[in-house]
Amino acid sequence: MTRIKRGYVARRRRTKIRLFASSFRGAHSRLTRTITQQKIRALVSAHRDRDRQKRNFRRLWITRINAVIRERGVSYSYSRLIHDLYKKQLLLNRKILAQIAISNRNCLYMIFNEIRKEVDWQESTGII
Repeated sequence: MTRIKRGYVARRRRTKIRLFASSFRGAHSRLTRTITQQKIRALVSAHRDRDRQKRNFRRLWITRINAVIRERGVSYSYSRLIHDLYKKQLLLNRKILAQIAISNRNCLYMIFNEIRKEVDWQESTGII
């Protein structure tokens, strides 16, 4: 039986894996099995944390909006503001509201006052 030379296939695969792990430390960047395990772990963490990042940003926006709104009205809160926005069918997402709250509080207060006036008027007349 003749000898089969496998050539460069395995070496090329390992080189490709090593390029991914070039920034890892110690054995995690040198040993092929360890590199493979670390690569899987890194990709799993990246996938998980992309969802977590969205969640964290949403929490941050909600906190910022709530802080600015509670400064103005003692009995008013974030949840009431969002509820009133939906009632008035204003399509402002939380990211935009948080940016307005940071950069221009007076603008947010104007939006807040207009919504409250409209909702209070509708509640007093019995339209809702």
